[in-house]
Amino acid sequence: MEVIRHLFWLLVFPGFLFTVILGLYACWIVRKVTALIHHRIGPPALQPLYDVLKLLGKETLIPEAANKAVFIWAPVVGFASVLLLAILLWAVDFIPARDNGMFLGDVIVAIYLMVIPSLALILGSSASGSPHAAIGTAREMKLVMSYELVLVMAFIVVLIKTATFHGISDSQNDAQLLSLSSIAQYTPALSISGLLAFLAALLCVQAKLGFTPFDIPEAETEIAGGVLIEYSGALLALWKLAQAVMLVAFPLFLVILFMGGIGTGFGSVLLGLGKYVLVLVLLILIKNTNPRMRIDQTVKFFWFYCGPVMAVAIVLAMLGNYYDKWWL
Repeated sequence: MEVIRHLFWLLVFPGFLFTVILGLYACWIVRKVTALIHHRIGPPALQPLYDVLKLLGKETLIPEAANKAVFIWAPVVGFASVLLLAILLWAVDFIPARDNGMFLGDVIVAIYLMVIPSLALILGSSASGSPHAAIGTAREMKLVMSYELVLVMAFIVVLIKTATFHGISDSQNDAQLLSLSSIAQYTPALSISGLLAFLAALLCVQAKLGFTPFDIPEAETEIAGGVLIEYSGALLALWKLAQAVMLVAFPLFLVILFMGGIGTGFGSVLLGLGKYVLVLVLLILIKNTNPRMRIDQTVKFFWFYCGPVMAVAIVLAMLGNYYDKWWL
């Protein structure tokens, strides 16, 4: 029975099947809201599923100049990593801390899992041998280098705020700061430094998802799809599924870090889903109210604007910890 329970947890709820369905539904929400903003009707609710099924039925073409092994395995690794991240986050939200099997330092694992899809996209695109893909790869590399430091600084603010809430006094409690279950008990976004970190992390997630104004690596009107131009069939379907699961995992990660997670009770679940929808709506609004930025503008934005703001947020969080002022 224990094996069946774990299989159900991994494969059905809140594992693979639930995450993929929710991700495809989130894709539809993004497309539907975007269409309404553009005064269009938009696609039916099942359109993302139809798109993936259609791609699975098409032939998968591999360029002659491609490194076939890297080209094929990159979307598999990217999809697997973001799916594992989503399952890890669901465990934090839906399973009590004493039973969810989480470990100290799981927040570090989650941060690494967030990076892997971008690295897989870079490797898969560069392995295609396409000049259009090469331009997209270069842009993706610069994009990752621009926002990752800001994202890590936002995580540092969360850890400092969690220490303030915990009232850290010994090394054992210090170790608990690296547990997602401990972090999810608090809402750093209600403080000044936490709010600044949340807004910066939101923009970083916008870039990770490849949404406007940071859709520079794909830029269909400039480089005909960029990083994904040579992918087709089942491999392109895997990338689409990975992007759908990202729409679940990345906003959920922000909810856990900054907004207190979801919880297990009925009221807590409704409130938590409301937090997730809020983050998703903010991402959609940013996507539909900004023009695409150039890669040099993006690097400048993250390094010379978001970076100093995060440095100020870290200082405020440290002052709040030192003087025991949670609102800082």
